[in-house]
Amino acid sequence: MAFTQFKHSGTLNPEISVCEKKHSSFAEKAAEEGIVLLKNENILPISLSASVALLGIGADKTVKGGIGSGDVNNRQNITIYEGMEESGIRITSRDWLDDYEHRYQKARLIWKEKILEEAKHVNNPFDAYASNPFIMPEGRPVSEMDIQEAEIVVYVISRISGEGKDRRLEKGDYYLSEREEKDILFLNSRSVPIVLLINAGGPVELTDILEKAQWIKGILNISQLGQEGGRAVARILLGEAVPSGKLTTTWAKKYADVPFAENFSYLNGNLELEEYKEGIYVGYRYFDSFGVKPLFPFGFGLSYTDFKIQFCSIEIDKDKIAVNVSVENIGNTFAGREVVQVYVSLPRGRIEKEYHRLVGYAKTNVLKPGEKQELKILFDGKTIASFFEDANAWIVETGKYGLWIGNNSANLKLEAFINVNQDVVLEQTQKLEALVELSEKLEASKNVKAAEKQLEKSRNADFPTIQFEALQRKQKAGNVDRESLVMGNSLEILAEELPVEELIPLLYGNTGGISSNLGAAGIKVPGSAGETSEALYEKYGVPVLIMADGPAGIRLQRSYKVNRENDSVYGIGVLGSLENGFLVTEKPHQNADTYYQYCTAFPVGTALAQSWNRQLLKEFGEMIAEEMEKFGVNLWLAPGMNIHRNPLCGRNFEYYSEDPLLAGSLAAAVTKGVQSKAGCGVTIKHFACNNQEDNRMGVDVHLSERALREIYCRGFEIAIKESKPVAIMSSYNLVNGVHAANSKDLCTRIVRDEWGFEGVIMSDWNTTEPKDGSIPWKCTAAGNDIIMPGSENDHKSILDGYRSGELSEEEIRICARRVLKLIDKLRSSYLVMSK
Repeated sequence: MAFTQFKHSGTLNPEISVCEKKHSSFAEKAAEEGIVLLKNENILPISLSASVALLGIGADKTVKGGIGSGDVNNRQNITIYEGMEESGIRITSRDWLDDYEHRYQKARLIWKEKILEEAKHVNNPFDAYASNPFIMPEGRPVSEMDIQEAEIVVYVISRISGEGKDRRLEKGDYYLSEREEKDILFLNSRSVPIVLLINAGGPVELTDILEKAQWIKGILNISQLGQEGGRAVARILLGEAVPSGKLTTTWAKKYADVPFAENFSYLNGNLELEEYKEGIYVGYRYFDSFGVKPLFPFGFGLSYTDFKIQFCSIEIDKDKIAVNVSVENIGNTFAGREVVQVYVSLPRGRIEKEYHRLVGYAKTNVLKPGEKQELKILFDGKTIASFFEDANAWIVETGKYGLWIGNNSANLKLEAFINVNQDVVLEQTQKLEALVELSEKLEASKNVKAAEKQLEKSRNADFPTIQFEALQRKQKAGNVDRESLVMGNSLEILAEELPVEELIPLLYGNTGGISSNLGAAGIKVPGSAGETSEALYEKYGVPVLIMADGPAGIRLQRSYKVNRENDSVYGIGVLGSLENGFLVTEKPHQNADTYYQYCTAFPVGTALAQSWNRQLLKEFGEMIAEEMEKFGVNLWLAPGMNIHRNPLCGRNFEYYSEDPLLAGSLAAAVTKGVQSKAGCGVTIKHFACNNQEDNRMGVDVHLSERALREIYCRGFEIAIKESKPVAIMSSYNLVNGVHAANSKDLCTRIVRDEWGFEGVIMSDWNTTEPKDGSIPWKCTAAGNDIIMPGSENDHKSILDGYRSGELSEEEIRICARRVLKLIDKLRSSYLVMSK
């Protein structure tokens, strides 16, 4: 096969390309679909003729996304101010915005100096950056002058969070800052209608201010919308686009309403141990089971129009249950889209269960007033099964399962029943080695029992009922014999023919790049995260695979310089790959060419997920693949799909939802999009239980096997079975006493033996570097195929483990074979790096 070879990624032309324009347009479309309308008291949409006071720290400094490896070094961002001004909205608060510009720039320079100084005193400059995220300065107090001509106030509440540090339970982060609260109360005292825009990667507590400020007439959760967010917001505000997003995580009235809230991460003073005492009761599973009313429920989102959802029928469709519904736009003015959500309530039997769970969903097309659409929503038997620890099995327990339909978890109507005459064992699982006893755990509440009694009254009513036993049974996917997998005739054969010592370099990344927890170890594509080993290239022609961070786009350097005389690339270090290069001043270089790598900053994971639109996320994946092809990237280190266990997780913006079915199905859609292009692969991450950032490399997560399987692994399982991602990234943390990258339970028994995963598992960056971190040779033994970004210590540990007999030759060859198979699969693409 012929390969196109190139020396340098990117282009010498700095002008905006056709691809950039196309992707910017899509980014705006995706941003519009991810905006959630939380409140609207006849204020939205606003008239183009209305005069608007635009205020708040994110008004002209809109946060496009989170920080760290989830950032994107794109060309430019459209702020909310720019989007509104471009749309022709008359903005009356220019003086306030100009004043904030000066405050912001001053704060940025002070912060830059702090980072550069602290970076001198740590081994890894990224640690200085991650532990000191930029905090947006307060604006000056809003005055009469700022609103004297305004008919409406749009007030933007922005937050920055990211990799390496959890959000803080304090004013200015999870809570409103004192300035924000005083500003809003001042505006409320002047009886001016207020629209709040929440520009944050997760919830900001609003309960108190909503009780105090009756003039808050509208709320939009815009999340973090990427580079085109300002334009998307303007179109929503004007009604040129109609909100269709839905929340993917519950917004509590009070932080204390979250189960075991006081024990999360740093709050209890113990960063070494995190007990998941809530078990399966995560998000709405807790709120709805225990009768805790949230501020905004899971799946909630308003529109500028109204819809009528009509249940039509339930039936067996081969190995799936099919629910047929009709949706009609019953409004008079606006076309819009609705998301139909299907939940199942579960009977209590030998084990307690959550009150109900999401089993399926579908989004309509854009419906004009009076227009209808028929939807078919399918789900399989495992969707309603529970994991029984004593039986090591997924079982659909005997009883009647109620089928509920609506548009959020708190607005549902019972429509049908699924009858199970006797226990049905769907899958038998392997017994795990790493299990622990929790010091405390939640048990089903009286609310669940009361709800069950109410449901019992309905069981005898005349509802459509199907028999679960009528489903066609799929062949079980578990217990795959990995040795029976056919070995290819190309690179894979090297795993059997070469001396084992020659294969060891395949088991860690290409050494020689930057060593940092931030993925910036790439050599051949500047700003890329890392590469597979090139040790077998000269002798056997085994090329490297280039990896780049995500999940809101591809994170590379925006530009880099190449010496014309010797063709070498001038490096700019870890800090140079952050914040669009703001933290470093690049030295001038004579006789050098500049290459440009402008990538698109799409909405963050949570914002994309709030679209509840699989097709949109598949298209997003296709856009990512186009940029991977353009810049010579083979593996995208995304999508991120950890569960929103607690709203303070600093990296929640990267992840999709508190619900594993929603997270898994959306990740599958993205994966299908990316991998539809030859040579492009995804790396779903972080497997598993990476639900906090403080001490993420050392925290030991203790949880029940049931919670592990039903909540924290389930989304990964769905993504793997639906879309066959080529790679998985293991997480930093320990799970029940064992580092994820050293866990045979996770890397082999569950993922490969039970789910049939045939791809590669790689570690998160530098997981083996800390003294108490993952042990390199144990990564190989567990089935974690590649240690990233790779070091000589990793090589020594694996070699020593082999020579001592702790690590077998077979284990090395199996991992090497999987790596070679992946390289063989992805090298069939467009580019191969030349030496």
